[in-house]
Amino acid sequence: MDSETVRYSYSRKMAEAVANVARRINATVEEGKDSLDLSNCKLISFPDGVFKVLRSVSENISVITLADNEMKALTSKFFSTFTQLRELDLQGNVLTKLPDAVAEMEHLTSINLANNSFSIFPDKLTEIATLERINLEGNSITEIPMERLSAMPALKWLNVKSNPLDSNTQAALQCPHNFDILSTTES
Repeated sequence: MDSETVRYSYSRKMAEAVANVARRINATVEEGKDSLDLSNCKLISFPDGVFKVLRSVSENISVITLADNEMKALTSKFFSTFTQLRELDLQGNVLTKLPDAVAEMEHLTSINLANNSFSIFPDKLTEIATLERINLEGNSITEIPMERLSAMPALKWLNVKSNPLDSNTQAALQCPHNFDILSTTES
């Protein structure tokens, strides 16, 4: 294949990806949906133009799926725009951290951060009083703030399987807690 064919093929794939995102966003707006699914769209970030298009309906959106993209980061603007979010699925990206603004999500009950690139537990999650489910399976986290997690009023479930947890954290996970913990511990 010559370079011209490769460029054309890449451009066509990018155009298809953009059209796919546009279709999904339009469906959310036109049908007044309370969810937005942009999974598997090859996104490296949340498209800035989407904020403008969804401005009129952002208050209605309670579920956003951005799974299986190539996202490295989410901006504070994302969290300040979608203030009514209850569920956020970010699994299968390359995220290493979340902005501090995530702590301001007053309605968030579930966040899926599985199979990303976190090496440090996103501490701001412990400030979300409504959060019930945190999935951090398949990251590179070594320590978990068990005291702060135990103080979370709504937390029911934490998944930290397939993380290289240090021995202190593994020991802390063995103690009884007021929420369920899924973990992989060495025997």
